[in-house]
Amino acid sequence: MKKFLPLIAIVILSITNIYAQKIDTLSINLENVKYSYPIKYFPITIEGQDIRMAYMDIMPTTASNGRTVMLFHGKNFAGYYWSQVIKSLAGNGFRVIVPDQIGFGRSSKPVINYSFKQLAQWNKKLLDTLGIQKTSILGHSMGGMLATRFALMFPERMDKLLLENPIGLEDYKTFVPASTVEEQYQRELKNTPESIRQYYRSYFTYWKPEYETLVNVAAGVIYSADFPKYAKVAALTYKMIYDEPVVDEFPNLKVPTILFIGKEDRTVIGKALLNEDQKVIYGQYKFLGKNTAVKIKGAKIVEFEACGHIPHIEIPTEFLLALTGSL
Repeated sequence: MKKFLPLIAIVILSITNIYAQKIDTLSINLENVKYSYPIKYFPITIEGQDIRMAYMDIMPTTASNGRTVMLFHGKNFAGYYWSQVIKSLAGNGFRVIVPDQIGFGRSSKPVINYSFKQLAQWNKKLLDTLGIQKTSILGHSMGGMLATRFALMFPERMDKLLLENPIGLEDYKTFVPASTVEEQYQRELKNTPESIRQYYRSYFTYWKPEYETLVNVAAGVIYSADFPKYAKVAALTYKMIYDEPVVDEFPNLKVPTILFIGKEDRTVIGKALLNEDQKVIYGQYKFLGKNTAVKIKGAKIVEFEACGHIPHIEIPTEFLLALTGSL
């Protein structure tokens, strides 16, 4: 039997290599990633750099209800993962604005001082340019932190604040060890397709083959010659999340708020830096969602059983029914 072990090892390695080769090299601006709707660009100048913010502007596909919904993506995503949500909202009469935040997706990747305040200001300017006075904002994950900051800064521009498994429901600075940008940058450089796949698996209660498309996008940029710049921007935005909590400001919100919470979510920024005891304690959305709803005056919460970090992908029918009903 022993003489067969090397052969078995070779076969397993070959299969693994073939599987890994399925991930195509992507540019860090995702030009070769398919978006479901045409991309437009909004010019910005920051810290002496001319950059551009990518966005989709989708008109209603049925009789317009005169309302707009803006979608803010999470840290490890961009506008490409909103396709089903866009189709549903447009089909219900909404105009849908889907920006790729600066540093993400098809938008520029400048090495700058990132802040949620600056991102919120850019999104407001985009709305101004498009002539949109009021919008509801659906923010997922990091997008939930940004949507909360936007609501705190510009409540008069919002109809509703919709938070889908937002991060920032606890103050990471109180239990996640601090890192410099350089330390986080070195961690980002060590990412591999398999480490990314395992991280994405943690988002879902049950892994399905179609989720591999998310991995392919996140892992494809690793092979780009510009990946070091991408990794540096990822480190800078990680620092932004860590340094700018919103958890203590939820009571200050004046915009009608609805939380959509997959109860099996265990997402924590910097989770790899925690010990095993801490991993058990923190990131428990089945408690964090309820605790956050209590802090926001008049907030409502919709909870999803057997669902993790991305309800709009894991349970799209249930999520979209809840979303359109809430709007």
